[in-house]
Order: sequence, then C-alpha cells, then structure tokens
Amino acid sequence: MRNQRSIPLYIVLTLVTCGLFGLYWFVVLTDETNEATGETQLAGGALALILTIITCNIYGWYWAYKMGEKVDIIKSQNGQPAGNTGILFIILQVLGLGIINYALAQDALNHAA
Repeated sequence: MRNQRSIPLYIVLTLVTCGLFGLYWFVVLTDETNEATGETQLAGGALALILTIITCNIYGWYWAYKMGEKVDIIKSQNGQPAGNTGILFIILQVLGLGIINYALAQDALNHAA
C-alpha cells in the first residue's frame, strides 16, 4: 500500500533543503506511479534521476510528459476525469515549476491510496 504524503510538508522540505529532498521525492514518485499504473518497464526512480542529471534535464522533460500520462491513468482508474496532463507537466517543467508537477502527481497518488 502506498503512503499518503503531506504535499505542503514535502514542498517545504524541498525548499528548506535547497532541492535535496526534492530528489528523494522525485525517486519515490516515479517508483510509486510506475507501480500504480502497472508500467514497470519504464525507468525506475533512481535510473530516472540519474538520466535527468546526466542529460542536463533533457530526460526530465520526457519524465514530466510521461508522469503526466501516468497521472491521467491513475485518475481514470479512480473514476476521475482525466485530460492531457502530460502537456501541462511539460509546460510547468519548462517554466521551472517542476515542484508543481510533484505536487499534482502526489495528489493523484494520495487520492488513489
């Protein structure tokens, strides 16, 4: 069973640690959304983080799009309306607001738990 996480607490911890806690959150979110959607063939959290760092965040844009698609899958599994969240996640990522992606993905996981 997935843990319900406090989104405001995780945002504050990410900001207070200058993004270091955000790296942990990134890994956990990736692993849990892969598990929730059954898409275990995709890169796990640690590999996605390494690829994002190595490619100077180019993989991070791909990750954002795929995360948006997974959020849509989770919402549809729970009977909630799902749109094209992948595009929203890319726009937020390009604008430097990736932490909002984390919050939206965590919200979908919290509602699914």
